[in-house]
Amino acid sequence: MTNATQKRPLSPHLQIYKLTPTFLMSGFHRVTGAGLYFGAVLIVWWLVAAASGEEYFNWVSWLYGSWFGYFTLFCFSWALIHHLLGGIKHLAWDIGYGFEKQLAVKVAKIQIVSSVVLTVLVWIIGISLS
Repeated sequence: MTNATQKRPLSPHLQIYKLTPTFLMSGFHRVTGAGLYFGAVLIVWWLVAAASGEEYFNWVSWLYGSWFGYFTLFCFSWALIHHLLGGIKHLAWDIGYGFEKQLAVKVAKIQIVSSVVLTVLVWIIGISLS
């Protein structure tokens, strides 16, 4: 009796797929979605600290104001903006636009660049207003 599984084709995996902009944006969309859960925990922690008293709130504010806190908040804001842009792209797909291969690749490239540019702009405006 022969083993039927030996005749089956290999299942697609990361070593077979070509690394394309649309493939990367799909992965980034999933990762940023997961990262937004972590960021939501940071927001809740900040709100709990505000409700817990001045001393604890000052400590959390100090932590968020450290270089590590700024880096974490910067990454969170990039994830938020990138995920928002991906959501807008998915909304366009839901109504039937943007499925052409060349357009999808162009939008993926624009999405990564614009998410970085918008994040930097948000931070420049935020820092200049503070």
